[in-house]
Amino acid sequence: MINITPLEAWIREKARINTGLTGRFFIEALQDYQLRRLNEIIDYARHNTQFYRAHLASVPAAPLSALSDIIRIPFTNPSDLSHNPSTFLAVRQDDIARIVTLRTSGSTGEAKRLFFTEGDLELTVDFFHHGMSTLVRPGQRVVVLLPGEKPDSVGDLLARGLRRMDVHALVYGPVTDPLHAAEAVASFGAHCLVGIPTQVLAVARSCTGTQIGKGSVESVLLSTDYVPRAIAKTLEEVWGCRVFSHYGMTEMGLGGGVECEALDGYHLREGDLYFEVVDPETGETCSDGAVGEVVFTTLTRRGMPLIRYRTGDIARMIAQPCPCGSILKRMDYVRGRWNGLIRLDTDCALTISEMDEVLFRLPDLLDYRATVSKGNGGRFGLHIDIYSTDVGNPTEREVLQCLIRVDAIRKAIVRGNMETPTVRFSTEGRWTTTGVAKRKIVITQRSKGDD
Repeated sequence: MINITPLEAWIREKARINTGLTGRFFIEALQDYQLRRLNEIIDYARHNTQFYRAHLASVPAAPLSALSDIIRIPFTNPSDLSHNPSTFLAVRQDDIARIVTLRTSGSTGEAKRLFFTEGDLELTVDFFHHGMSTLVRPGQRVVVLLPGEKPDSVGDLLARGLRRMDVHALVYGPVTDPLHAAEAVASFGAHCLVGIPTQVLAVARSCTGTQIGKGSVESVLLSTDYVPRAIAKTLEEVWGCRVFSHYGMTEMGLGGGVECEALDGYHLREGDLYFEVVDPETGETCSDGAVGEVVFTTLTRRGMPLIRYRTGDIARMIAQPCPCGSILKRMDYVRGRWNGLIRLDTDCALTISEMDEVLFRLPDLLDYRATVSKGNGGRFGLHIDIYSTDVGNPTEREVLQCLIRVDAIRKAIVRGNMETPTVRFSTEGRWTTTGVAKRKIVITQRSKGDD
């Protein structure tokens, strides 16, 4: 039997919804709470932040009368946050407990700075506490393969949430040596791992990782980067465990949504965040089931409120009720980023998530880097750097056979828009994310002599 997501009871308590309200009456009460919170945060941001005082100057002060009225509010873009983060500050600097700096992948891009009060951090710890109760029980042990050396870092906040459940946590940090990390997992007697998808895969495919008995690791939570289903399936096969996915970003306060035992999409943190999916071109609200860009508004954050913040992530809301029995909103797995989509033809676009699902099926592959180039002749080139285990490499033919199964690549080659991809292998120089930036396709421009 699948247990209902613990987030439902948690959200009910946070929104102070009577336990007697069920079904559509519960949803209506939650929507009333969200509408009230939206109006409060819009008013709070307008009066307490320099940015929203100007950004919302042309918006009538009258409160929203329905959730659908939120389309009257202009979007907040990541560039707004990068340009002058301090103008988003809604409290005194002395009230800020944690500042996180996010640098863009480019060398000249401006950094985003995110400000959190103690109360804001407590909201995240509370979410981690309740979200992790699906994966672990009191007395169990968790190894956290995420940054945690600094107070209030993601690993530290997660460990604090776990302690509230009487769960023991070892905050190991990001994986740089998969064998050493696997030894730490084994010696700690971990029942659960939390980490970045490609890094946990490297641990599982290391010599020690493969020797960890099936059933020893009962659950894994993959976070920070997009979660390829192929990696989740591999972990299930190696360790005989359940593999859950978490969706979040620092701008959300690190936690956004997590899967329940049904493993069928993220249940969202609806007491603290209001989510939308919009058409990235028009900005119009997408109907449930339609793919668009994820947008969120903070409902309870005091240090740095964000209103209709565009994440750039590709996803859709799931219309059907969850198999766990909850009627809370669910979001399907994130498929990458709109700005990471490579247009190979008018009806032909390539994403990192499509390549993930075919390449991570290869048994010895740990990570890869995809580089797309375009020469003066107009034809695209695709180069794949493969990082593999010490045991062996997939062959070049196997890699190419996987790539040709990606619709966008196959169509581009058939139409003459792309050359045959090239492949290079290595057991050194990993390209897996450190948690600062999500994996993406690298784009370069070839010189004339390369055509």
